[in-house]
Amino acid sequence: MVSRMFRMETEVDKERSQFLRSRLREANLAASPKLRSLHGTPGEREVPLQVWALDAGGSVAGGLVGHTWATWLHVAYLWVDGGHRGAGLGSHLLSRAEHLAATSRGCLASRLETWDFQAPGFYVKQGYEVVCAIPDYPPGITEYTLTKRLL
Repeated sequence: MVSRMFRMETEVDKERSQFLRSRLREANLAASPKLRSLHGTPGEREVPLQVWALDAGGSVAGGLVGHTWATWLHVAYLWVDGGHRGAGLGSHLLSRAEHLAATSRGCLASRLETWDFQAPGFYVKQGYEVVCAIPDYPPGITEYTLTKRLL
């Protein structure tokens, strides 16, 4: 039972959020030798990784936005304009990001999330494996987490 000595609040507070993140990070470092071994190394920080495909006029035809952290590439977004789909541009963007992550940043694996109506089949064809499926996230949709070994 929670003591009546606490006042509960629900407002968004950036300063408290940073405080909480800092304390959780301290607790995680104390509990995990693996995370402690990353402390102070280049692998400790999330580093943005972006790959863009521009058409002849300089407009974005497709792109990939992600980051690398602790020998992993995390693909957050991969999008190809409808007029350019089916020509291999998505595969090229993903391959380029994986190559950069592996060769320039020492990444050993990649991960991403996608919904059932987006591209799970596309990622499986690129060598990714479904490691998690969350039904009804959001309701009526399944979210998949996929991973791939890069080296």
